[in-house]
Amino acid sequence: MRAAALYPAVGALLLTTLAAAPAGGAPGSPYAPRLPHAPAALGAAELSGTAVAAARARAGGIDFGPCPAAEVPGAPAGVRCGTVSVPLDYAHPDGKQIKLTVSRALATQKDPHNSKRKIPRQGALVFNPGGPGASGMYFPLAGTVPGWQRIAAGYDLVGYAPRGVGRSAPLSCEDPERFLKAPTAAPTHPSEAYKRERVAQAKAYARGCAQRSGSRLRFYTSLNNARDLDVLRAALGEDRLTFLGASYGTYFGALYAAMFPSHVRRMVLDAAVDPDPRKIWYHSNLEQSAAFEDRWADFREWIALHDDVYRLGTTSTAVQRGYDTARERLAAKAAGGKVGPGQLQNAFLTAGYYEDYWPSRAAALSAYLHGDPGPLVRLAAPRPETAAEAENSTAVYTAVECNDAPWPTDWEVWDRDNTRLARVAPFETWENAWTNLPCAYWPAPRQQPLDVRTGPGELPPVLILAAERDAAAPYQGALSMHRRLGGSVLVTERDAGTHGIAGGPNACVNGHLHAYLLQGRVPARHASCAPRRPPTARPGKGA
Repeated sequence: MRAAALYPAVGALLLTTLAAAPAGGAPGSPYAPRLPHAPAALGAAELSGTAVAAARARAGGIDFGPCPAAEVPGAPAGVRCGTVSVPLDYAHPDGKQIKLTVSRALATQKDPHNSKRKIPRQGALVFNPGGPGASGMYFPLAGTVPGWQRIAAGYDLVGYAPRGVGRSAPLSCEDPERFLKAPTAAPTHPSEAYKRERVAQAKAYARGCAQRSGSRLRFYTSLNNARDLDVLRAALGEDRLTFLGASYGTYFGALYAAMFPSHVRRMVLDAAVDPDPRKIWYHSNLEQSAAFEDRWADFREWIALHDDVYRLGTTSTAVQRGYDTARERLAAKAAGGKVGPGQLQNAFLTAGYYEDYWPSRAAALSAYLHGDPGPLVRLAAPRPETAAEAENSTAVYTAVECNDAPWPTDWEVWDRDNTRLARVAPFETWENAWTNLPCAYWPAPRQQPLDVRTGPGELPPVLILAAERDAAAPYQGALSMHRRLGGSVLVTERDAGTHGIAGGPNACVNGHLHAYLLQGRVPARHASCAPRRPPTARPGKGA
């Protein structure tokens, strides 16, 4: 499933495309890929090729200069951009090279609380916001946000666009002008005819990926993303990597830790996904759909508590009836000619990621049901100016997930598992299935996922952050990550569900983040933080 993987405190700055990592799996499904041994999954030729590419990158470095406006709009002079070359195929490091775009703001070394005190520089902090398919090029701008200024004092803030994203050897699977077509349907219990239509679309999309990307399609994988990260480390002149990964970024961050443990300095995995190779990625998406049902219930209960503002009913059931009514009306007549059930569902899906979105979504639904479609149209209608970026992000998401692991190739398996799950979790199940269905018909070879496991002492302590009710990265995934990375420490935000908690409004979480990145200190054992305050109900314009 795809959705934003942004840090709440810098969400307005990190203008990434909507992209989220799956996490988890559905119980009861018979589909379970076999587990590889680590050497077979890694490949001796690829390991050797990574070393060759990293040595070349260290010698060449990165020639930083002004950032193109299209990559980091409005970037101040202190933010600089460049590129680093990596092999398309690490088994052949002297073969075709691709360039990844990189952005950087040097450590300010200024104490935000004491202008006379100089903070020692600790190196580069590399960030990935998730996806697959999201760009981190905006990350250096985080240093302008008060909550990040202490970190920006000690670290160069480094963002980059992973392979396939933006100008980093971009992938495409269909014409962007067709990508955001609207309005669209979103039945929670689709008919057989509708299913046949979506199967045909999935097959066509998979063919389009092969036709538009050619032989290079197979090289867009999580393992290659981890290898690229090591080349970037070397190009930055770092002997060991300090890394901050969110959502899907936690998965290939964990791959990196397993593949290059001696290259890790410090690593923060925020909104950690489950790296269990049996769940990559088919089962992950099923479990994610189940978790979104609970989060959708949380949102409805919050709306019901604020019936005086939104007039959508005093119970979760009443709010659901209002949502269903809106979906039926939009199926009969799209709002503004562009907002149908699919656009409504997508807008409300984002509320499952971020509580900050709850007031605007609730206000738009209220306004629509009370006769004013304007707020919903402004919120949910596709924007043509974002089509190319959104198409590219989706292409990368699809390629990486389909390449990473085996998927069921029998439609009956998908139909059975999602029909069963939709009986108890109808909100997102089928839309998630349609997003990933091209993987059933994928034209490129599938890899076997690496079984991520490190023992105590094999790498420095890793800080794992998780919200207990995160739907995009269900909490059991963080527990699994914690078990698999020996010596790691888990910090939990209790009774909270925002996807990505570092740098947000929770002072307890940020205290652990700062202590770790700036001083190398981790809690003695699992740490627990009280939840953030729920959002304030606000009526929107026209609501």
